[in-house]
Amino acid sequence: MEGLEIFDYNGEGYDRTLKFGTWCVAYLNYADRFSKKGMKFIERHNKTDEVFILLKGKATLLIGESMEKVPMEKFKGYNVKQSAYHNILVSKNAKVLIVENNDTSDENSEYIYLKNN
Repeated sequence: MEGLEIFDYNGEGYDRTLKFGTWCVAYLNYADRFSKKGMKFIERHNKTDEVFILLKGKATLLIGESMEKVPMEKFKGYNVKQSAYHNILVSKNAKVLIVENNDTSDENSEYIYLKNN
């Protein structure tokens, strides 16, 4: 249909499914790196906020260098502010929608690698 684009992502992990201008919409599904055992780092993006919306399953945001746990509720928007360290833990059946700047990359992000992993 002209004027409409329908998209989805059912693969493993994170995928920038739709990009337009300065923003993108991504899906995040379970992958080992989003499990407690597989998580290797927390990150922060120095040029953008990042919005997370849990669509199905369970997810917990980890916020700040102390990795404070924030259990997510379905269909609520969680805006991780620019320069706030974060990561996310998800259940095997989880699907999370993410909105952020299209130019978010390693060049404008920083990482703290976790010692126990």
